[in-house]
Amino acid sequence: MGGREVGGLANQLAAHMSFEPDDLSRVARFWGTERLAQTPGLMAVDLFDAIARGEVKAVWIMGTNPAVSLPDSHAVCQALAACPLVIVSEVMRDTDTSRFAHIRFPALGWGEKNGTVTNSERRISRQRAFLPAPGEAKPDWWIIAEIAKKLGYGAAFNWQHPQEIFCEHAALSAFENAGARAFNLSDLVTLTRQQWDDLEPYQWATGKIPVRRIIPVEPEHHGAVPDALYPLILNSGRVRDQWHTMTRTGYVPRLMQHIAEPQVDVSAADAQRFALQDGQLARLSSPRGVMVARVHVTAGQRDGEAFTPMHWNNRFARQGKVNALVEGRCDPLSGQPESKQTAVRIMPWQPGWQGELYARELPELPAFAHWWRKATVGVERLTLASDKSLSEVILAHCNARGWQLQIAQTGERSSILAWHNGDLMLGFWEGKTRPALAHDFIVSAFQTPPAERVERHALLDGQNPGERKDPGRIICSCFSVGENTIREAIAGGCDSAAALGATLRCGTNCGSCVPELKGLIAEGSSAALMQR
Repeated sequence: MGGREVGGLANQLAAHMSFEPDDLSRVARFWGTERLAQTPGLMAVDLFDAIARGEVKAVWIMGTNPAVSLPDSHAVCQALAACPLVIVSEVMRDTDTSRFAHIRFPALGWGEKNGTVTNSERRISRQRAFLPAPGEAKPDWWIIAEIAKKLGYGAAFNWQHPQEIFCEHAALSAFENAGARAFNLSDLVTLTRQQWDDLEPYQWATGKIPVRRIIPVEPEHHGAVPDALYPLILNSGRVRDQWHTMTRTGYVPRLMQHIAEPQVDVSAADAQRFALQDGQLARLSSPRGVMVARVHVTAGQRDGEAFTPMHWNNRFARQGKVNALVEGRCDPLSGQPESKQTAVRIMPWQPGWQGELYARELPELPAFAHWWRKATVGVERLTLASDKSLSEVILAHCNARGWQLQIAQTGERSSILAWHNGDLMLGFWEGKTRPALAHDFIVSAFQTPPAERVERHALLDGQNPGERKDPGRIICSCFSVGENTIREAIAGGCDSAAALGATLRCGTNCGSCVPELKGLIAEGSSAALMQR
C-alpha cells in the first residue's frame, strides 16, 4: 500500500494521483519541473517485452527477482541478457536476476531499514531498524539520491534523512488539496525529525476506504486449455515455509526441512494415467520450457490438475522454475499475468542414478547433472540425478586438491569420502534410487570427524552406527518433528493435534503444521477402522 501512495505503480503518479491533466499539472508545479512523464509506464510483462524489442535500453530492478517470478522466464532472461544496461539493487549477493546485472547496489534488508510502511487499512507506521547496516549496504533512497547527483540532479534529490523525504511526500499529498483528494497527510507535513521518529501509527483513511473507480468485468475462464499434447492443468503457488523466489528463505535450513525440493502433486488417478509413482522424478513441459520435480501422489489433488511450488530458481535447482512453463498472458485491464495456471505434459523420469553430495567446496557440475540445493549448516549439500556417471568429475575434483579418498562399491550403491588433514571435505553417495542417508550424522562428521573405525565405515555407507530411529519426513519445522515419530505417537494414543503437541511439541509454535497433523490423525483412524 505504501508503494501505491508514492506512485510505485506504472499507471500512477505519486500521492495517489493519476495521468490526468489536472493531476499532471499539479505534480509538475509542486516539483517545479517541465519534464514529467505524461503517460503511464509499462507494466511488468510489457516492460520486458519492450526490453526484448530493444525499445528499453536501461532497467533498474529493485528488491524483486523477475528472472524467476515473471511468466515465460526464459524470455525474461533473454531480454535481460540483451539489455545494454541492467542495474540491480539487492540484499542478497547472488540471485537469478543479479546474474544479468552490469551494476549491482547492495541495499538494506527489512530489519535494517528506517522509514514508514502502510498497511491495507491505510495506517502508516514507523519502521525502525533493529539491525546494523552490513558492509557497504545503503538504503534505497540514498542510492537513488547519489545516482541523481551524478546525473546532475542533486538539487532535487538533496535529502539527508528519510524524515525529509516523508515530509515532502506528505506535502505533495496536501498540495492544492481542499478535500477533493482522499489521500491527504497535511497533519504530518511539518514533523520535526524527533516527531517523525516518535510517530504513532496514523490512519489517513477513516470510516469507509475510498474507492476511485469500480470496473464491472465479465469473468473469463483461464486461458490455459489442455489438449492432446498438454493434457494436464498445472496450478502453481506457495508452500508453507518458503517466500516468493527463495532469495533469502532458501538459505535457512529449518525452512527447507518440510519440502526441500520442487515437487508436483498429482491425484492417484492421474498417477496411474501417466505412469507416475510417488517419490519418483518427472519432467513437466509446455511449449515454453521444462522443469523437473519429484512426484507426490495425494488424495488432496483433483483429477486432471497438478500443483507445483513457485519458489525454486536457478540458484537452488537445475530446471526447477515453474515460470519457465507459463505463458505471459495478462489481464487486459490490470496487466496482471495469469501466472497460476498453464497446460503441461508430464512424463516419468527414471534417471540412471540418484545421489547426495555434501562438500565444503562443490565441484563444477556438468550440464547433464540435475541437482537440487539443500540449505545445510556448515556444508554445501546437493541432491543429484543423471543418466551419466558423475563419479569421474567428483574424483577429479578431489585428486586436484590432493585429498585422501575412501571408495566403496556395494551392488547398486557406491560412495566416496574425501579427507584432508583429518577433516572430512566431501561425501558422495549414489544408487539406482535415491539413497536414504543419516543426514544429521553426515553433517556432524564435517564438524567433528568420527574417530572410531566403526563410525568411519558407517559414514562410508551414509548411515549412523547408533540405533537412532529415522524421524521420517519433517512435518513440524519449528521443532524438527518427523512423520514417522508422529505416526508412532498416533498409534500410541495421541488422537488430536493438541495431544500430539503435548507429547512432541509439534504444532505448538507457529501452528502451520496443524492441518497436516490432523490429516495424519485421520489416516491413522481410517487405518485402525479397516483393521477391525
